[in-house]
Amino acid sequence: MKNITRSTDIKMTTGWRMIMALLVLTAVSCSEDFLERKPKGQLTYDTFFETPDHAVWATNAVYQQYRSWEMCAFPWIGITDIISDDADKGSTPNDALYVLELDEFTFDGTNAAITGAWLGHYQAIFRANLAIDNIPGIEMDSTLRARLIGECRFLRAYAYFRLVQWYGDVPLITTILNDDQYYNQERTSKELVYDFIETDLLAAIEALPEKDEYASADLGRVTKGAARGILAKLYAVQHDFPKVIEQCDAIINSGEYSLLARYADNFLPVGEHGDESIFEISAVASQAAIVGPGATPFNMIQGVRGVPNLGWGFNRPSDDLVSEYEAGDPRRQATIIYVGEVLPDGSTIVEDNPEVLNERYNQKAWVPAHSGLQDNGPGNIRILRYSDILLLGAEAYNEENNPVKALEYLNMVRTRARGSNNFILPNVTTVDKSELRESIYHERRVELAMEQNRWFDLARWGRLAEVMSLVQPNFVASKHVLLPLPQSEVDLTGGTLVQNNGY
Repeated sequence: MKNITRSTDIKMTTGWRMIMALLVLTAVSCSEDFLERKPKGQLTYDTFFETPDHAVWATNAVYQQYRSWEMCAFPWIGITDIISDDADKGSTPNDALYVLELDEFTFDGTNAAITGAWLGHYQAIFRANLAIDNIPGIEMDSTLRARLIGECRFLRAYAYFRLVQWYGDVPLITTILNDDQYYNQERTSKELVYDFIETDLLAAIEALPEKDEYASADLGRVTKGAARGILAKLYAVQHDFPKVIEQCDAIINSGEYSLLARYADNFLPVGEHGDESIFEISAVASQAAIVGPGATPFNMIQGVRGVPNLGWGFNRPSDDLVSEYEAGDPRRQATIIYVGEVLPDGSTIVEDNPEVLNERYNQKAWVPAHSGLQDNGPGNIRILRYSDILLLGAEAYNEENNPVKALEYLNMVRTRARGSNNFILPNVTTVDKSELRESIYHERRVELAMEQNRWFDLARWGRLAEVMSLVQPNFVASKHVLLPLPQSEVDLTGGTLVQNNGY
């Protein structure tokens, strides 16, 4: 299931060491020189980007950034799940108080998670820009060259898509900056950033293969379907529902994807890069004593805290989320680990930890025993599943006054969820537009719970204030619909980057 990570993306080959030595990165907006010159005979910026291997390594380095702390640990789950009504901070009361600030909406531009997410995503953009600027000059197979550039354009677009949803207008950096450009970057309107994302994704669609066209060793690389899926989400943010339908139907009609028979399998090793997976960040535990570049902290920070000692216990599924599930919905059990529950592999029972209040854990981040310590996380990070596209298509069809097609896609998801138990999760039958919209919103929440989608959904629906004010009294609609820019970035530019309102 993880051939990509072992063969081209993670394994500590000489090529991987070279590209990582080359890409000595600091924060994009305050870097003056990303390069350490190497002794004669070693790869430097001047001697890199000369062979097809260099093109592959540079592309792999963009993927690797998505496994970094800044892009899959507290900065990621903090401003997706924990900040939403799906989850609370979890862990012990005094652990990682800057994460508690996110949960309680007491944060400002100095919050470490908010700053980390900004810097991590701009590092991914930097790596993508470096590859996109330089791969065209390499003499190599033209199809492979186009594909690698398409992968990088997707990964760059996806980083910008996250940033603009969190922060609003952001600096649009599309090439490698000169030394005198780091401190004068201004914010670009979100509309222009959307246009740039669309252009990148359309180019990626043209260049990328479908999932089944990749060799097995490359399973997990970005596909045409992944680019279509993120483009559909971009159009949903813009409320361009005919274009949402176009992209969702292209994925559905491609025959590349299908719902797994058992919902819970999506989040177990058996489901990695499976039929339902459209895009996920590949990971693998290092077999050595040290944590390798293929592992992530994603599993560790959300693992059971106590007995068994699987992690730190953050990202606790909220009471509000628990109450959202319909009676008997098996997706609740597949999403939440409770005290007294046997772990998915049957290995042990979760014991009560008196230091953790009202404990429960995100089962979708659970991984079985693996080599190394907790931070050697081997679990792939699921970004886009087929059920997400079905529900996005259902939403768009309903908004375009086609309830029959909306019900078809919606009930495909509910049918899979109930399995052979016909006494739960009956098909939705209403054709009333408002009622059907609410049913689709509900289904997205329970189907995609704890998969870092909820905050983005509430934002594009225009429901952040309506929903969050019910569960968090500190939420201020005029302020918190956007996150603050990192105050350090505002200060470094002397105010050229203007802070968001209220911060």
